[in-house]
Amino acid sequence: MTVDTPVPPPGVPPLLATADADRHTGGPYAAAAVLARALFPSASPDVIAARDIELRAIAPDLPVPLVRTTLSDTVPRAERILIPAPQRTLRVANGFAEFVRDALAAPASFLVTGYAAADPVDREIVDVLVRRVPGLTVIVCDLSGPAPKGPAPFWGGPSGQAVEGPAAARAAVEWCQERGCHHAVVEIGRRGLALAEPDTADWWAIVHAVAVGLGALEREDEAEELLCQARARTTDPARQSTMAYTSAMLLTRHHDPARRDLEAALAWVNIGIALCGLLPDRPDRAVKLGFDMNGKALIQARRGRSGEAMELVEAAIALADADLPEGAQRIHRLVLRANRAQLRVRVGDLEGALADLDAVIAADPGYPDYYVDRGNLLAKLGREDDALADYRTAARVGPPFAEAYYNCAEIGYARGDLEGALADLDYALELDPDFVDALANRAGLLTAVEEYDRARADVDHGLAVDPGNPYLLCALGQIEHAAGDVGRARAAFDRAVRTEPSLAVAWAGRGMLAYERGDVEAAIADLGRAVELNQEPGLLFNRALALRAAGRHTEAAADLARAHALDPADPDITAALTETPDDQRA
Repeated sequence: MTVDTPVPPPGVPPLLATADADRHTGGPYAAAAVLARALFPSASPDVIAARDIELRAIAPDLPVPLVRTTLSDTVPRAERILIPAPQRTLRVANGFAEFVRDALAAPASFLVTGYAAADPVDREIVDVLVRRVPGLTVIVCDLSGPAPKGPAPFWGGPSGQAVEGPAAARAAVEWCQERGCHHAVVEIGRRGLALAEPDTADWWAIVHAVAVGLGALEREDEAEELLCQARARTTDPARQSTMAYTSAMLLTRHHDPARRDLEAALAWVNIGIALCGLLPDRPDRAVKLGFDMNGKALIQARRGRSGEAMELVEAAIALADADLPEGAQRIHRLVLRANRAQLRVRVGDLEGALADLDAVIAADPGYPDYYVDRGNLLAKLGREDDALADYRTAARVGPPFAEAYYNCAEIGYARGDLEGALADLDYALELDPDFVDALANRAGLLTAVEEYDRARADVDHGLAVDPGNPYLLCALGQIEHAAGDVGRARAAFDRAVRTEPSLAVAWAGRGMLAYERGDVEAAIADLGRAVELNQEPGLLFNRALALRAAGRHTEAAADLARAHALDPADPDITAALTETPDDQRA
């Protein structure tokens, strides 16, 4: 609810805490930290331990025991090269909401003032609390807020000191970067750059952090503008090399696929590699050159040159082994090995990839993303129970992870456990209501169990987030088909085919519509396209039905035999193999 005054209205639960959300004085988690401190003294040790990561991120002053840790918690700051993804703060918000839910002894209210000046991550937490913690009434005030009068004092880190110099700005920027608070990184960093002397250590650390933060926020043009300005202020080869690498990654990973430019990215990363090769210190060169070679490997992989990408990563690993002291730069080494695993998957060396991921997880068992990667690989290898165990572990060792539950649901659905799959998708979408892939899968599952209204709601929501998403359009086609509106179903499948011509399920849906209306040749054509894209037994079975209807029995029999070989336990395929079509009976 929203009010215009910082006084809780009558009838709401007792006031637990009042927080000023102004980021200028309290930082990115100004409001959330107040709520954490209010609940912490009465929370049970088990509830605190279950959400230790989230509490340490939000309120580092609290005496939270280290329960779930990663390698990054133990290595020097300079070796913490992993930058949290933009979704990290949503995961923290969800974990914190579950802490609040479990720590609340009775219904309560939480008054948030200064909301107009709140950091986006604090606003995110308020949104999640409102959506997920029914026992807490959040009262938000100052939605627009007065215009600031003159320069405001600026929060400078967990110490609470305002930013007064480049060293303080750098400390605050690095603190925010480690927590994935990219908006704060950019805002504090830009103020810090106005205070820093160009080409100093503090200046450089801030430049790099702000450029990376802008990229994470999908503001690539601003990031590149900052890098151009910084290039004009330094002749340091290591800094120039890092900026070249950063420009290459901005072009490679641009949020707008139409603006990705792999050739320009290759040019930039080659400049970085050339400069790194000139660095005199062997360990320093091993890290920086290996990092750039790893970036080039990503570009080459996206250019379809997996062999060259593999050679680059292997060379970077060899460089680290030769020139780094034993035990140094452990995260750098793990990143290289994890990336080699992904490349091995690309070239079909699944066992080699598994060996790499086993070693990576053994070295850093608290890092959840590697479990998801290994779970995906185990699923490819047919080891579904092991894959499920990895997905569940990923969800346990870090803040709530929607992707892990989405992956569990895919395995559950494939096994016929619709109830379990639906429960996993429900929780994934509770964590991230805009998770488009999960919306598409849940819509399809709900359609299969004839819950058409819920399925349509998921499709409508998903298309509002991602208009033209082909998977959602396929789900819409299935819904319209089930509702008996063939015209609207065909229109949805047509849009899906136009948007993503390589999507087998779209061709299959259109083909079955044609089959049901008696247009057998159109059905054979569309189902044939689906089979070309995916040799899945269900698609082969459906094309066999259409081929039989056209009197093409030899081809139909071949499709059924292939389908049976792929799925010998399917009763419909087995029955069809033993049937004699009517026009072949004596």
